[in-house]
Amino acid sequence: MKGILLALMTTALAACAHVPDNVPGTVDGEVFYLQRMALPPAATLKVSLQDVSLADAPAQVLASQSGPIKGQVPLPFHLTYDQKQVQPGHTYAVSARIEVDGKLLLISTERYTVDLTLDEKPPVKIRLSPAH
Repeated sequence: MKGILLALMTTALAACAHVPDNVPGTVDGEVFYLQRMALPPAATLKVSLQDVSLADAPAQVLASQSGPIKGQVPLPFHLTYDQKQVQPGHTYAVSARIEVDGKLLLISTERYTVDLTLDEKPPVKIRLSPAH
């Protein structure tokens, strides 16, 4: 009986254990758009993970990825962030944009909230709309 109780307590404590600070967090997903168009060769994809908790302050960027687009939609992304930057009670979101020669072509217009407290985060699917 003591062995079972000890095993249950050990399991409960392990479940409450905090992820080590030196292990980076990750967010994966893909970016897509519905317009039937081919992107110019100079197009670049920019994806960022931001703390969007404060309405009256600029969002703090926790991670970003930027580079030339290879292939067709959906365009995959992988963001790695420092878990020490995650604050309890804060709201985090992923946004994306496609630029050509520094000019905005497509952008995410909805909020794609991410729960950074989850060990297994579902992939984020970001829809881009034409920039006007």
